[in-house]
Formats: sequence, structure tokens, C-alpha cells
Amino acid sequence: MHNSVVKRFGILTSGGDAPGLNAAIRGVARTAMDVYGMEVIGIEGGYRGLIEGNCRKLNASDLSGILTRGGTILGTSREKPFKHPEPDPETGRLPVDSIKYHYQKWGLDALVVLGGNGTNTTASLLAQEGLNVIGLPKTIDNDLPLTDVTFGFHSAVTVATEAIDRLHTTAHSHSRVMVIEVMGHKAGWLGLYAGTAGGGDVILIPEIPYEIEPIAKHIKARAEGGHPFSIVVVAEGARSVKEAQMDKKEFKKSRADMPYSIAYRVAKEIEKATDIESRVTVLGYLQRGGTPVSYDRVIATQVGTKAAQMLAEGDFGKMVAIQNGVTVSVPLSDIAGKIKKVPLDHPLLVAARQVGTCFGD
Repeated sequence: MHNSVVKRFGILTSGGDAPGLNAAIRGVARTAMDVYGMEVIGIEGGYRGLIEGNCRKLNASDLSGILTRGGTILGTSREKPFKHPEPDPETGRLPVDSIKYHYQKWGLDALVVLGGNGTNTTASLLAQEGLNVIGLPKTIDNDLPLTDVTFGFHSAVTVATEAIDRLHTTAHSHSRVMVIEVMGHKAGWLGLYAGTAGGGDVILIPEIPYEIEPIAKHIKARAEGGHPFSIVVVAEGARSVKEAQMDKKEFKKSRADMPYSIAYRVAKEIEKATDIESRVTVLGYLQRGGTPVSYDRVIATQVGTKAAQMLAEGDFGKMVAIQNGVTVSVPLSDIAGKIKKVPLDHPLLVAARQVGTCFGD
């Protein structure tokens, strides 16, 4: 048993669920218990559990058989304790005060949080409030800065790619345009990877504002060349050139007024411009569900064990990241409020263009 700065810590999962969360919980907790003799307190329902005081001690039996399970055994929420804080009607405490209260009441030496941008931004704010916090990089969007990859991403890419593969057959049979919408609100990693892997003819991502003319031209050229069907992969955050010129407020309002998701609009625009029947499939929550692929299990285990080591060494106020295949720790303050977008010179983007993919520009 190694010496450790931390004797007892809390662990929670926050934000959207993703394959690999349980593998990461196991990685942290097993190492913490077996290697460093720590006590692990599982906080239920994300930051809400920390505010409301819902927790349970995790034992070895809780960690058995969870490596392969999707979702999270701790449950999650999108609770943001620093956004529009309201005092508790019973205690009068603000959310951050309730967090500090339970942190002390439970005798925690540290907190480990598993999540994406919002989760790690909150973690950074809690670190500024004096709590010992360590973050782990989870999101199917792969849009966390300072890490090459997040766990959950490759599982989502696999699900989306399989869906595109299946749509190929029906698109081919009916000579249709199939528009498939994937997640990716602010960054297009999922659309780029799944679209390229699935042989998407058109890929629309938030980083490259699109116009319908080059898309229609590309689809018509395929039809004239003996391919009367096309696959169009659209990230939910894709925007037209016109929308890209709007300010944030104006864009949000225009999207709120839209009665359907972006894929439906793109399909209508394509059908109007090409006279080719277009159909829509929105993958939605399917991308976040199910069993993690082996790659996500491996990296979730790696970042989890690294987090336990950081707890033991007192390396707080950091997020575990993967850089060039190595697990490292990076300051939470360098991640807070930031998004990792697809660079326009990214090797996969360049490769996709070279094999004839249209990006609507």
C-alpha cells in the first residue's frame, strides 16, 4: 500500500452520459482502494447530488462487472451550481455553499468529476473556491481542449458509422439522398470522423459554414455519373454561411424558431435544389448509449488510474488529459469555458476532401 495525501474522496459523473464512464469510475476507484487504501464516496446524480447530499460509499462489489457497461452507475444531471444560483428554501444556502457543506460533512479530502466542458468548467470554479478537484475528460463530442481524445468519442463514432453503413443500402435501393444528423453542437469531430468512416458524400460541420449550391452540384454530379443516391452527414450545430454571419443571440433565436432540427432543413434545401427525394435520420441519443468500444475502455481505465495517482500525490486543480498517447495533468483553469474545434487544416479533413467529400463550401 502506497502513502497518499488523500484518505477519502468523492466521485461524480456530470453532464450527458457517455460510454466509458463506468470504466473510468472503476479505474479511479479500484486503484484508489487497492493501491492507495483510500475510501471512495460515490455521489449520485452529478453536482445535484453534491448539493442535495446524496451519496454512498463504494465497495469493491460496486465496481465488479461495470467495465463493459454503458451509462453511469452513479447517475448524472446537467446541474450547473454557478449558473443563476438560487438559495435553498429550507437551508437558505446557495448551491456552492451546499457543496462546501457536504464536502466537509462527509470528510472529503478531494473530489473527482467525470465530464465534458460544463463539468470541468464547474470543477475549475470549485477549485477556485478552495476545494481539491480533479477532472476527467468525457464527451462524445471530443471537444475538450488540451487532450487529444476524450472517452466516449470512439464509441459514438462507431455507432454513427454503423448507422451510416445501414443507410447506404437503403439510399442505394431507392436512389435517394439520405441525410443523417449526428451530435456535435459546437464542434464537428463526430461528424468528420463518422462521416469519413462511413463514406459520407457530404459532411456538414459547425466549423465550415455551408451553402446549398455546392452541395446540390456535388449530388447532381454523382447522379449524372451513375450514382443516383448520396449520403449527407450533418452535425447538429452545422450552420449556413448566412447563419455564420449572425451574432450569438440572433443565431440562437433563429434556431429556436425552427420547428425541426437542422437535418430536416438541409434535406428540404437539397430536394428543392436537386429534385432528388431526400430522407432524414436523426441519431440523437443512440450515439450516447450502449457498450463502450474497446478503445474507450482502455483510455477510460488509463485516465482513471492516473486520477488516483494524482489524488495520492495531491496534484489538484487539474484535469487528466491524453497527449501523444501519454496521460498527463493539465490545469482546469486552462480548459474552463473553452472548446476544441476542428482545425481547417486537420489531417482527416484534408484527407476527406482528397477522396472527394464535399463540405458545403
